[in-house]
Amino acid sequence: MKVVVDFDLCESNAVCMGIAPEVFEVRDDDYLYILDENPPEALRPKLEQAVAGCPRAAIRLEG
Repeated sequence: MKVVVDFDLCESNAVCMGIAPEVFEVRDDDYLYILDENPPEALRPKLEQAVAGCPRAAIRLEG
């Protein structure tokens, strides 16, 4: 599984970080960073929640 973020859409509002801090981080520069582009399958439920919760629909999962 691969986590993909459309940074043109992303507003770095940290909703995804609140759901899956193992994968997403908004830093002091107010930009979103993907900490693990290929997270373990065990995180899929959290990541699906992050995809659904993103207000800008900027996150998707591949694979």
